[in-house]
Order: sequence, then structure tokens, then C-alpha cells
Amino acid sequence: MAAPKSVALIAMSLRPKAVGPNVAAFVQPYFEKSLGAADIKVVPVNLRDFNLPIYNENITPMMVPMYGEFQHEHSKAWSAEIAKHDGYVIVIPEYNGGMAGGTKNAIDYLWNEWQGKPLTIVSYGAHGGSRSSDQAKQVLGVGSMGLHIMETRPQLAFADPMAEVGDLLSKGEFSDASKTKWEAQADEITKAAEELKEAVLKPIEKVEAKA
Repeated sequence: MAAPKSVALIAMSLRPKAVGPNVAAFVQPYFEKSLGAADIKVVPVNLRDFNLPIYNENITPMMVPMYGEFQHEHSKAWSAEIAKHDGYVIVIPEYNGGMAGGTKNAIDYLWNEWQGKPLTIVSYGAHGGSRSSDQAKQVLGVGSMGLHIMETRPQLAFADPMAEVGDLLSKGEFSDASKTKWEAQADEITKAAEELKEAVLKPIEKVEAKA
């Protein structure tokens, strides 16, 4: 009997009061409904729990495990978490017009663990995080790290960033107005979830990747 498939829903922000986990919790039911229909489990993962420093292994990720192994426990734990899933949803912020440093650093720890697997990008920010989403697609996709990036990439913009900034920074909470705005994107989020479901059910097709 084949092992049940799973998708990691990863909140990628590292701020102590990050809104990222709450954004991930917002989209989680949409993915659970679509993926659950195919008996695919959605597993919440918080990048902050892995406490990754700036990449500090001597070996490069693409050399693991063929030519060596990670030495640090944080690298091993993050690698093992990613490797055990069949697909991914990354929920990423946008900082200063691009992908956050913590997001890129976490990606830089990986290679073989998720190559050829499907991934959905969900971004958020004052304007929805479109530039962060575009950069993540470029870094992770075919021709780079070799993941299959889903076509639909929901971008969740806060309803009134200046009015919400206090709660966003101090509590990690978005407003009811933002929630209502995002609920109007339900069809888009569901479409992203359906695309990921279909991709997870297909055999993994590794493609040529470039370091």
C-alpha cells in the first residue's frame, strides 16, 4: 500500500510577531478542502521553528547525499522536513520590493529534497507581494532549482496597510477588512489548490536544474 501523500504549508517569515503564520492559516482550509478530496494531508510548517542561520555548511546542498552529509543539526532537521513531503505551499512576505532574506536563505539550504516536486507560491504584503512571488518563481522553478511551480500564485494585499501596520507588526494580525478582501479571492486560492492537487498526484518528473 502506498504511503499517504502530504503537502507542507510553510510560513516563511521569521519575525517574532510575523503575520505569516496567520496568512498561512487563512489559506489552509482552501488547500485542505481540495487536497483532502484526494487524501493528501496538509501539514503546517513554520520556518521560524528551525532557527536557520545564514547558510553555514561546508558542503553545498546539491552535493547531499551523494558526496557527503550536512554537519549541523539545523540543516539536517530542515532538510528532513522538506524531503518527507510530496508538494509544497510557501507563504512568503515581500520586503523592500523583493523576496525576504530569510526566505532566500531557507531555500539555499535545499536542493535534492524537493527537486521535481510541485510548489505553490502564496505571497502577501502591502501590494500583495507580486515581486517577491516573481523572484521566488525564478529561483525555484524549472531552469533553476527544478521545482514545478504552479501557474496560479495568489497574491494577498492588505486592505489598508498604513492603518493595519500597528497590529501587523506588534501582534501579527491582519484586519477584518483584509480578511474580507482575501475571501473575495477564494476562487483563485481554490484554483491554486486544485492545480497543486493534480500535480501531487502525478509521478515526480525531475528536470535539469542549474546551480
